[in-house]
Amino acid sequence: MQSGRASGAGTAYGRVWTLPNVLTIFRILLTPVFILLFLQGGYWWALSIFTVAALTDGLDGFIAKRYAQISRLGEVLDPLADKALVVTSFLCLAARGFIPLWLAVMVITRDLIIVGGLFLVHFAGVDLSNRIHPTWISKCNTAAQLTLVVLVLVRVAGRTTFGWEGALEILVAVLTCLSCFQYVLKGVCLLRK
Repeated sequence: MQSGRASGAGTAYGRVWTLPNVLTIFRILLTPVFILLFLQGGYWWALSIFTVAALTDGLDGFIAKRYAQISRLGEVLDPLADKALVVTSFLCLAARGFIPLWLAVMVITRDLIIVGGLFLVHFAGVDLSNRIHPTWISKCNTAAQLTLVVLVLVRVAGRTTFGWEGALEILVAVLTCLSCFQYVLKGVCLLRK
């Protein structure tokens, strides 16, 4: 995740073609490939594509911070790429009945609330540059969501079961609610200021 402008990143901040941005764009391009493979029943291939996409999420953030390649474009594209991957994967899994529909609705609703809130705060004239960063709860939420998708795909592709998949679904639901509440609270504070 590339959010957060690091010190010393001033020279890269305005650039477009940084390695983290290339990885983020690559992740965006992998999302429709994942959908296509999933809908055709190629669950092992879908799992492979999803895993590669999920790994680029952590890799682009590490490179951006470690090598001072945080950019304005990356700050916008990275969360959009994350949301596109998570939302489409949860939609696909719920459509086939592999995860509960209520969980997919909860995850998608949270993302819609956050994106809608950002537009509302921006429309109210609040400068959001360098003010909205992924919280610790949000990072845990993303990790739990990605882990759940991987486990479900492994279960479906390998026709195996995990005894603790239900517990992970509950964890995702709790973290989704907490992170949504946290971002709403942040948005309200920004509007008050």
